[in-house]
Amino acid sequence: MIRPIVAAGLCGLLLAACSSGPKSDPNDPNAGLEQEIVSWRNDLEAHNPACQKKVGGHGCVSFEVTCKAMQEITPDETARGVTAQVIAAMTYVGHSRDGAEKAGSAFALFSKSAGKWARTEAMPINLRTCAPL
Repeated sequence: MIRPIVAAGLCGLLLAACSSGPKSDPNDPNAGLEQEIVSWRNDLEAHNPACQKKVGGHGCVSFEVTCKAMQEITPDETARGVTAQVIAAMTYVGHSRDGAEKAGSAFALFSKSAGKWARTEAMPINLRTCAPL
């Protein structure tokens, strides 16, 4: 019973550490991003083929955002109302059909327009630096 509570608390602290500023700051270009990252993680757990095989009641485990970096916004994107962009990489451990552990990673580009974040898949990036491969 204690372990899930501790794990949930640690996840919250890790996400808070990724935030670039106080949540109450309306001028923070990254406000709301942490909730989008949690949504991304939940989508991976629900839809990624590596997460479909359940071992011990779990699909994928050990989710970790390994890099997160602000991206330059082009004039065309500015004209469309984009006010912030962040590229991110997440790693996790899933399972193959026979139950063996299988490392995986996912990449996403988060774009903020009209105060709301949208997520699209991104090409693979360096897991530590967020630089293009």
